[in-house]
Amino acid sequence: MNESIKGVAALIACCTIWGLCGLYYKLLSHVPPIEILAHRTLWSLLFFMIVLLVQGRLGLVRQALSVRRSAILIALAALMISCNWFVFITSILIGKATEASLGYYIFPLVSVVLGMIVFGERLDRAQVLAVGLAAAAVITLTVGLGVAPWISLILAFSFGFYGLVKKGLSVGPVVSVTTEVLLLSPIALAVLWVMHSSETGGAFGVSWRDNALLAFSGILTGLPLVLFSYGARRVRLGTVGLVQYLNPTLQFLVATLIFQEAFSLWYAVAFGMIWTALAIYSTASWRQDRAARRALESS
Repeated sequence: MNESIKGVAALIACCTIWGLCGLYYKLLSHVPPIEILAHRTLWSLLFFMIVLLVQGRLGLVRQALSVRRSAILIALAALMISCNWFVFITSILIGKATEASLGYYIFPLVSVVLGMIVFGERLDRAQVLAVGLAAAAVITLTVGLGVAPWISLILAFSFGFYGLVKKGLSVGPVVSVTTEVLLLSPIALAVLWVMHSSETGGAFGVSWRDNALLAFSGILTGLPLVLFSYGARRVRLGTVGLVQYLNPTLQFLVATLIFQEAFSLWYAVAFGMIWTALAIYSTASWRQDRAARRALESS
């Protein structure tokens, strides 16, 4: 198995875990989302610390936080990813997994717009058309449902801004996320202290089932990121982008087929427009990637 095939396999495994993780959170539907998020933060911190310790890179966490600019960017990234995690977990627990999957479909197109606004990246006609279709899909859904798909928009923009902030960091993804959850850990501890001090008490410690599920959130958070980091270094950027669509596709299938959430005509129209936009965008990106490789080979 060559390195490229290993990379694709790692990416598929990563996106499959992300796409199916809604099934895991559904098992914790009796636990408040904020408590699940707190446990996810602390257990993932433990997971990442162990990974970096084994790799001999634990000292990089301190280095990343010792530089003021880096620390500020990491804090912003932590804010964005915690918002994303909380809204996603909440969407599963309140029966809005379909809307969540739409958000992760929209995310790549949000990233394109943010790149244009912040970095002055130029969009070709295909990209403009794709972004226009995505905007039209959101407007169509808003008109049809009588309310904006806020879960989709928050997930798409929080993840888009998260990626934007991460562009300014020189540290690797595992080190970066470790520092992010490290900064969030005092808040997570405070949340759990409040939960366990209340009359109802917290979920952890009540049953072995809940204990195991909450502790597993660390592996569920950390393992896909390690797989993604491994795979992204071994395949072309265009391949990474295409494989990532597996995540929202599996989320969508879980929401409609397993959770049996309602899928109205308005959702069908909006998803159709988004899928068309992504097809146009992916084709244009593939052609650009192919042209760049040809230019590199001929030079």
